[in-house]
Amino acid sequence: MSTTVTPELLEALRRRVGGIVMLPGDPGYDEARLVWNGMIDRYPIAVVRAATVGDIGPVIEFAADTGLPLAVRGGGHNVAGNGTTDGGIVLDLGSLNFVEVDAPTSTVRVEGGATLAHVDAATTIHDLAVPLGVVSGTGVAGLTLGGGLGWLTRAHGLTADNLLSAEVVTAEGRTVRASAEENPDLFWGIRGGGGNFGVVAYFTFRAHPLPAEVYAGNLVYSPEHWTGALAAWEAWTRDLPDEMQSIVSVLVPPASWELGDEHVMLVGFAWASPDKEEGARVAGLLRDAAPPDGAVVAPTPWTAWQSGMDELFPKGSRAYWKNAAFDRLDAEVIDVLVRRATEQTWTGTAFDIHHMGGAFARVPADATPFPARDARFWLNVYGFWADPGDDRERTAFVRGLAQDMAPFATGGQYVNFMGREDVHDWHAQAAAVYGPEKLERLVALKRRYDPANLFRLNHNIPPG
Repeated sequence: MSTTVTPELLEALRRRVGGIVMLPGDPGYDEARLVWNGMIDRYPIAVVRAATVGDIGPVIEFAADTGLPLAVRGGGHNVAGNGTTDGGIVLDLGSLNFVEVDAPTSTVRVEGGATLAHVDAATTIHDLAVPLGVVSGTGVAGLTLGGGLGWLTRAHGLTADNLLSAEVVTAEGRTVRASAEENPDLFWGIRGGGGNFGVVAYFTFRAHPLPAEVYAGNLVYSPEHWTGALAAWEAWTRDLPDEMQSIVSVLVPPASWELGDEHVMLVGFAWASPDKEEGARVAGLLRDAAPPDGAVVAPTPWTAWQSGMDELFPKGSRAYWKNAAFDRLDAEVIDVLVRRATEQTWTGTAFDIHHMGGAFARVPADATPFPARDARFWLNVYGFWADPGDDRERTAFVRGLAQDMAPFATGGQYVNFMGREDVHDWHAQAAAVYGPEKLERLVALKRRYDPANLFRLNHNIPPG
């Protein structure tokens, strides 16, 4: 069904919500229609900035009644640009960023528009943390619904693994509670299945003890030492305690980092324990095996560490990403990575290798939709350039490295690291992400909660 959207219908929507309904030509519309990825340029019929969670249901009902495409935006940081749409309605939850910490029970209640920065600011004063991502502007909602990799993944699992319950507004406009006890099928689906089943108004997470200041840093390697450093890192990661999370990054650093203007390899690590001496000992094993060309290592405020990569990802960055799970980091794989990294001599693309395992790997494979629990490593190849004239070269680099690593990939995709492609078969893409068994379960869930596929502006799981 598709209804002609008249001024009268839009005025009726305005009367039903407490938030602002912005139309083309209204003050603020041109800013409101934008998302973080500057390559996404869409013109919605209206952007509704929710004032309370009570605005969610009426916007869903309006989209369902009119047949308009509905884009749901939390933090707006999604690389695929799913938080906006041409000719449809954008439900912007960005003002719904309240965070409530119950320190005695180590639980945190978070509104659907909050970012990592909002949560970290609220929890760190209690020496607590929710496992989140690596860029503070990321929306908690999208991060959680896709899974949530970050600096506490080995210590405590994905963001989704730490979700205790959620209040979900369905395609029917009903609010249902999803937890292990209530609507457990929906609870299973929202922990990795993306925004396919509804709009989450509130999340309740388990928080974990974490010092406000953590032992963390980066070991810096110049190109001539990359091969040896990666081999040493692979060996080091084989016997690490869960508290040690490490992410390798290869990039040309911004000037403010004072690391020079040549590409470097950073072996980043964060130690999720108050015993900083033990963290230094564990990190020292890698330093001894592969002496770095430089190092920036010190006790660091958690909020500063969590926002350390923000400069690479300002709003308006042009972005295209690919990812893969893999198990091998032998000479053959290292050769591919070093060869491609050596070609990357500009500021504007990079890749990260996340060390997996630990608590992440101990979650049973069928406990959530998230794939590849047994992966040793996860590769994210990403771009963050500003000039549209660089689009072809930068996206070609991302595709090229992803293609070269494809023979070593072990299956599964992380939807939060996926750019938006011209997809001709959403079912096939979803099968590549989740595998056939999990996809069958997700499709059944989609048929139950969203049979008309109202929530389709995402990495979609079609109901048919």
